[in-house]
Amino acid sequence: MGTFIQLVVDGLGTGAIYAALGLAIVLVNQSTGMINFAQGGLAVLAAYLVYALFGTGLPLIVAVVLAVIAAFVIGALIELLLIRRFENGDPDTAIVVTVGLLMLVTGVCGWIWSYNNLRLPWLFPEASFPFLGATISWRSLGTFLVILVVMGLIQLLFRGTRLGLALRAVADNRSTAALSGIPVGRHLMIGWGLAAALGAVAGALIAPRLSLTPGMFDTVLVYALAAVILGGLSSPLGVVVAALLIGVLENLAAVYLPFIGHDLKIAVPFVLLFIVLLVRPQGLFGRKTVVRV
Repeated sequence: MGTFIQLVVDGLGTGAIYAALGLAIVLVNQSTGMINFAQGGLAVLAAYLVYALFGTGLPLIVAVVLAVIAAFVIGALIELLLIRRFENGDPDTAIVVTVGLLMLVTGVCGWIWSYNNLRLPWLFPEASFPFLGATISWRSLGTFLVILVVMGLIQLLFRGTRLGLALRAVADNRSTAALSGIPVGRHLMIGWGLAAALGAVAGALIAPRLSLTPGMFDTVLVYALAAVILGGLSSPLGVVVAALLIGVLENLAAVYLPFIGHDLKIAVPFVLLFIVLLVRPQGLFGRKTVVRV
């Protein structure tokens, strides 16, 4: 029983990592209507900014706050100077642009900081405590709690504020939003900026666990996208639940299903994704899209 609880606890910690990046993807989709494949690259860049600022002697928490602010500005400028040129065209073209942006950002990070493994300190203490026969680290618990707080703030933003309502209106129909007096361009910049800032938080939480390299989010991005599709693009809560479910199930499958093991556990989220989408194509918590013709 202790082994089972430990696997669940470790899976929740891993799932929190997937949820951190998945929430940023949902945020940019909810505010702009796009799926941003460059989100992992922006999170990597923010993590390197934390590393550089911390290296100047600043306290870690101050370095994280400054990196979050810088990421917001960078995200807004990317939307203004690059993405906006493709937003009114073919949606597939804009998606390809974000893939290219991912490759560009990670390449620039490698050029500036090299491709060597760097260490970023943890935001939480190293100590752990026992729980029902398992060992829970304060680092995993802290990451998990931060993700829950971020999820709640995103829900509050989109459900309970005028800014969130305006962002959703712009994402749903830009022409109608513009006719209603909403400054579409400004809100698109805000959406990209908020998503990049959230990516900075994800980078600060995840980089200490994975070690800081330009490609550290490549695998995490795949899992995060699976969680987004599984949970529903319109539901931050769904993404967090799906990410935690993926983390727990792949851990359990690796130990209790010998034919899967640790080598094939990466297939677990995609099998789960296939099964769920056969029943609910919009995801576990997503909303059906109704189109009038």
